[in-house]
Amino acid sequence: MKLRPVIWLAASALAVLTACAAFKTDSHKTDKTKDKPPPEPPKLVGRIASIPADKRFVLIQSYDEWRIETGTILTSRGADERTANLRVTGEKLGQFAAADVQSGLAQVGDAVYSRHVPKPPDPPTVSEPIENKGLPEK
Repeated sequence: MKLRPVIWLAASALAVLTACAAFKTDSHKTDKTKDKPPPEPPKLVGRIASIPADKRFVLIQSYDEWRIETGTILTSRGADERTANLRVTGEKLGQFAAADVQSGLAQVGDAVYSRHVPKPPDPPTVSEPIENKGLPEK
């Protein structure tokens, strides 16, 4: 019966190894969460001051200096949970800026919000152009 101590030793080693694995922390997962900044909440940038009769664009009265790039998508929200997506046209006069209505229903007095979306990093540049030799001639 020399086999019993070997089996007992193997079983206890297996139990110790599985118990240690249960307490292991994934350090690479916690490092990723530390590097990523928390998402920024939407910023209140103004209110809808007027809407022409055709309702294809709105004039936004800005609460601060207008620093929003042309083509940026803004969101408006009304008191009754109504929302609309607005695309900045780039036209502005004083504290008013124009935006096209992309979707939803906008009304005068609705709050206008901007969400900062960071630009993706530039792809790496290729130092040498790739030579295209084409198909071999026959």
